[in-house]
Amino acid sequence: MAGRRRTWGTGAVGLVLLLPLAGCGGQPATDRARAEVQQVLDRRSAALLGHDERAYAATGTGAQYTRLRALPLAAWSYRVTGLRRTSSGATADADLRYRVAGYDKAPVDARRTLTLGRTADGTWYVTADRPAGKGGQQLWDQGTVTAVRGAHSLVLGTGRSAAGLRPFARLADRAVPAVSRAWGTEWTGRVVILVPRSLAGMAALLGSPAADYRGIAAVTTGEAGGPGRAPADRVVVNPEAYEVLGDVGRQVVLTHETTHVATRAHTTAATPLWLSEGYADWVGYLGTGRTPADAAPELARAVRDGEVPEALPADEEFGFTGEPAKLARAYEGGWLACRMIAEQWGTARLGAFYRAVGPHGERAGAVEEALGTVLGTTLEEFTARWRAYVTTELG
Repeated sequence: MAGRRRTWGTGAVGLVLLLPLAGCGGQPATDRARAEVQQVLDRRSAALLGHDERAYAATGTGAQYTRLRALPLAAWSYRVTGLRRTSSGATADADLRYRVAGYDKAPVDARRTLTLGRTADGTWYVTADRPAGKGGQQLWDQGTVTAVRGAHSLVLGTGRSAAGLRPFARLADRAVPAVSRAWGTEWTGRVVILVPRSLAGMAALLGSPAADYRGIAAVTTGEAGGPGRAPADRVVVNPEAYEVLGDVGRQVVLTHETTHVATRAHTTAATPLWLSEGYADWVGYLGTGRTPADAAPELARAVRDGEVPEALPADEEFGFTGEPAKLARAYEGGWLACRMIAEQWGTARLGAFYRAVGPHGERAGAVEEALGTVLGTTLEEFTARWRAYVTTELG
């Protein structure tokens, strides 16, 4: 545009060319439009928090209000980060920050793309609000959210009635005290569970292909090693895998995932997956009466075939996209390692060992140091002891 100004000079034609780029008082039109859109989103957020459906509808489509009104919100706000004018209005990039009341200590951050129209008198209004780019969906993107509160839990679902969600709350309310008995009470003692209508819905929430989670009953999202000022972890259920489980299996799954919530602050890059997943399984199976042969069928089959693992499961063995039997053996091996510690050193030492690994800061040497200081052994001795334990329990 500067080149065009030099071509045409500073006369009337040049002035006409500059007018579309400036608003009143010299403010660029795009900046003014961005400020106006921000004001609309501010009013929209205030209406949502104030449960004012009429005021919300005045800012654009009201469909999202219906989807969101059951979600207990402590905060909700947008920050416009970019605006692109279109022939029919504009497209805005925005950062959404929200907190679920009673659970999130810090806001959840989500990048959103909003489509806006404009009335004849220049008023902006929202016509669509969706995840930006390839980012994961939020639960309300999949339909109207239903909320069920338990004594220690909040269950949020789509495509299900409150009656269909209450069993999740009951299981979670049993899981939380069980985890506190094993781990201690220095955690929130509450859990948020998201129940989409399908495996595809679960994958969309996590921003990954559905194939990554086929056969996985649930996963937990959260900030590992967080300082305590972070959004609450979300336990995301795969209903297609979860619903084929029996009552004990469902309880084990939710207790396992709740253990991840409780241990999150002590789980860092230094913590190997055999420990974090094995400990969660150990807590999950407590009191179920399941024997090693019951709980570790794939590893038992390998042991009977003379294939006792040489080393503790490596992180890559826990990949959801790998061979299902290999993944199962990894989980089972981690569980038996933690079960062995609890039996041979005591449950208090198991918890102390877990807590000692995380603060190391990096993976190298973390387990070795904790084995020495907490259990009084070396990695080589521990591995040999674990291999013998696996052989005895599963042979």
